[in-house]
Parts: sequence; structure tokens; C-alpha cells
Amino acid sequence: MTTWSNAFYRRVDEMFTPITKKSVSDSVFEQLRQRILAGELAAGETLPSERHLAETLGVNRGAVREALKRLEQAKLITIHQGESTRVLDFWETAGTELISSLIFDADGQIDFEVARSVMEMRSAMAADIARLCAIRSPEIAENLLRICEEMKLGDLSARQDLNMEFWATVIRGSQNVAYQLAFNSIRELYDQMRELMAVVLMEELNNLSSHRTIAEAIGAGESEKARKLALELVSTRAPSSLVG
Repeated sequence: MTTWSNAFYRRVDEMFTPITKKSVSDSVFEQLRQRILAGELAAGETLPSERHLAETLGVNRGAVREALKRLEQAKLITIHQGESTRVLDFWETAGTELISSLIFDADGQIDFEVARSVMEMRSAMAADIARLCAIRSPEIAENLLRICEEMKLGDLSARQDLNMEFWATVIRGSQNVAYQLAFNSIRELYDQMRELMAVVLMEELNNLSSHRTIAEAIGAGESEKARKLALELVSTRAPSSLVG
């Protein structure tokens, strides 16, 4: 059975602040997640009991139990019935759904290292989904060309939406579920940083001719050409602060 020293309890108590009654389990989840992602609760470390966490946070044990289940689902902790709850190394266990939590630091500021990683993943993914789409779904080019025409008429905000629709269509055409799930995570981030992304992707949003040539290459089944065009459009459009 795991035992904790008084010093450990004091350290844990100092990490957290009492929870208000609004969204209790969400607040517990957020506090624990932030401490884990910040490394304050390190991989391999044992968490205190539900009862102690509930007392420290000023909530009921049910709220703590629900938060712990969500942390386990996010692969941030492991729970063994009748045994201790341990923090996992999220670098080895978590999935892309965690990106939206990592991209903002504790002060709500963008972590540009994480943002750069997302942009690099987007570049690599865009190239391959265009290639796969040309092989597996060339008929989807008709929809892509329609989107290109609509982009000509739209303002910047409309182009943002249409650009997202363009890549969502290519993703569907790639028929790759892993890319689709990764894209969903990127889209969630995009929605959180819409104004910033309008600046980051300004050149891409205004490069309507490249969107069209990608669509045409996909329609012609020219997979390698589609790959190169997509990589060229996406990979060089972020400012140097995001892409090294």
C-alpha cells in the first residue's frame, strides 16, 4: 500500500485551489491535467487518494472520480482498482486530442514550439492526403473545383471556411481514417485560433490558383503532382516564428 509523507501532502495541497460549484468535475479535470502537462505531477508519480483530493479541492469524491476517469481516457493517468493511481508519460501514451491542451500554456499564451509542430504535421499530412486522394477518389475533384470558385468570391473569413472545406474534402477523398482523426484535432485548434490563423495562412488563403491546380491534379489522378503541389502550398506559408 502506498504511503505519502506530510511534505508530499503539503506539496499537493499547494498545487491546487478550491473548486467553485460551477462545472465541478470539469474544473477538477482541468487542474489535474494542467499539473500533469506542466510536469508538476511527474510521470510515474502516485496521486493522492480520491478523498484527499476531494478535501484539498473542496469538492465531493464523485467529481474527483469523474475527473480521474477522464484523465485515464486521455491516457494521462492509469487507475488500478484497489491500488494507486499513477501519472503516465503523455509523450508515450497520449493521442492527438491532447494537442489542443498543449498549445496554450498556463497563462493562456500560445506555446510556439507546439504550434510549430502542428504546422509541420499539417504540411506533411496535406501532401500525402492529396496523393492518396488522387489515387482513391479522383472524382472528388468536381467538389474541389466548386470550392475554388467560391473562394474567388469570398472575403477573408469566407476563404478561411472554404479553405478548411477544401482540405476536409481532400481528407475524405484520401479514405484514411488516421489522417481524418488527426485533421479533426487540427481543425479544433484552428477554431480556437481563428484570427491568428488568418494571418499565419494569409498567403495560402490568397493563393487560389494553387488550390485549383491541386484539384485538377487530383481529378487527373496525378498523385505525385498533387502531392508536390499540396506540399508547396502548405509548407511554406507559416511565418518563421512557427516553422523553423
